[in-house]
Amino acid sequence: MQYCCSIMMVTDAVEIIYSGWSWWWRGSNRSDELARMALTLSFAVFVITWYMLVTRNLRGARPPLPPGPRGLPLVGSLPFLESDLHCYFAKLAHTYGPIMKLKLGSKLWIVLSSPSLAKEVLKDKDTIFSNRDVTPTSFVTSYGCSDIAWAPYGPHWRMVRKVCLRGMLCNKSLDACYDIRRRETRRMVKDIYSKVGMQINIAEQMFLNTLNVIMSMLWGSTIESEERTSDLLEFRQVVGEMIEVLGMSNISDYFPILARFDIQGMEGRMKNLVSWLDRVFDTVIDQRLKMNKAREEGEKNMKEHKDFLQLLLELEEGDPNKPIIKPLLLVRIYT
Repeated sequence: MQYCCSIMMVTDAVEIIYSGWSWWWRGSNRSDELARMALTLSFAVFVITWYMLVTRNLRGARPPLPPGPRGLPLVGSLPFLESDLHCYFAKLAHTYGPIMKLKLGSKLWIVLSSPSLAKEVLKDKDTIFSNRDVTPTSFVTSYGCSDIAWAPYGPHWRMVRKVCLRGMLCNKSLDACYDIRRRETRRMVKDIYSKVGMQINIAEQMFLNTLNVIMSMLWGSTIESEERTSDLLEFRQVVGEMIEVLGMSNISDYFPILARFDIQGMEGRMKNLVSWLDRVFDTVIDQRLKMNKAREEGEKNMKEHKDFLQLLLELEEGDPNKPIIKPLLLVRIYT
């Protein structure tokens, strides 16, 4: 009996101690929780205050942006753009002045509508504003911004510009192409004259004539008459589609974070078109390298080709894998 009473007393004591310990532990946890909450709030207030001070200092250190429409969150002024952009910008200029900001997606654009401001940007300070915002499709078609249109201003761009002026746009090169232009024009007139009484696509004839002149200037070859129709249609389709893709609106242009997903498939489409032109360029370059090798091996009677391709190969020391050859050939075809 006494043993049972002792056990009951011990059990009651343990329960009392356990209940007291549990009450103290719960109180301790509440205190710790309150302390953690207070520390978190203090840290959050500190971070927000620090961010506001830093932002205010940065805003004070740089000049303010020009005025412009506020736009909507995330998309900015994209929903309000009109089909005739020049008319839309003229309306905004009446409200915000000759220089305004425009938020399109996640990018900030500055619009100028004054001749004096345009002259200052495009002529007086052209080196500062010479770089362009590279889109995913233009990055592909320019072979990683290696051509004269998309390359950033610097030593590479100056070298490419010098090559273009020396090989294509100087008076000597243009005068040397006079015979080519006359020959191709006469060939076009002769072809049209042979089709008297038939329907003729003048646009197709002009495109073919221009294409033959450009190719003769680039690598000295032309499209022969028996191959004109098929080659013209395919080449015209590829070049026209490339220009079309470059001019299309791409969501990745306004939200660069989406560029890796290629939502509209434009980057993949441009890669396929560029790969088709790559095969054409590779064929022409391989033929020219074989001709140069044969000339070096002693065939002195072979006519030396001093066209734009030969100039690029000499500049790149005969290496067709250098990044300057194909981009410049493609630019000359565009222009």
